[in-house]
Amino acid sequence: MLEIEDIHFFYGQIHALQGVSMKVPLGKVVCLIGSNGAGKSTTLMSISAVNRISRGAIRFEGEAIHGLSPEQIVRRGISQVPEGRRIFPDLTVLENLEMGAFLRRDRGEVTQDLDHVYSLFPILFERRRQRGGTLSGGEQQMLAIGRALMARPRLLLLDEPSLGLAPKVIETIFEVLDKIRSEGTGIFLVEQNAHLALGFADWGYVMETGRVVMGDSPEVLRNSPEVREAYLGE
Repeated sequence: MLEIEDIHFFYGQIHALQGVSMKVPLGKVVCLIGSNGAGKSTTLMSISAVNRISRGAIRFEGEAIHGLSPEQIVRRGISQVPEGRRIFPDLTVLENLEMGAFLRRDRGEVTQDLDHVYSLFPILFERRRQRGGTLSGGEQQMLAIGRALMARPRLLLLDEPSLGLAPKVIETIFEVLDKIRSEGTGIFLVEQNAHLALGFADWGYVMETGRVVMGDSPEVLRNSPEVREAYLGE
């Protein structure tokens, strides 16, 4: 579904991504783990075309997308839930969700998708007239995911969805992500909580200082001495 091949990205003189290659199979969940500053978020922003890679290729469903604009990436079927949620605090929950469908013209189906988001996150229906900035952290994360789903993506990019949230809220969000997976949407998950990520994903990659140093099944990664020491606290 998604193929990243030997991509490079620079922040000024800093070589942030150094020949990164990864794949996300159709309808699967792939996680990317690593320490702060490893390049995980930079990778997602490169897929979304917020970052312009200097070398390499990014292909989605067989077509090169690394030369497209962020708007064109969304139109192709990729939506990102950024780190820190980044909802519109002065807009209502409903208006935030409608912003997720801004590029769509199938208004009837947009209404159906809105109902679907409310079925996944009933609290958003209850809060639909409330300003986004007044929601709790967990509710804002649900809103950010719901907003991304309103673009009807075939691939969902998630950047640290558990960050700063209570365990019960994290459990609820990942239960919903499992439903999204079951509906056929692929998920590329960046997550510092390696236990959580490897327990949810079908495949995993480990990134260190701008390079992918391991890629394997979650079971193999969990049993790796290097991963256990560095990321699982064992």
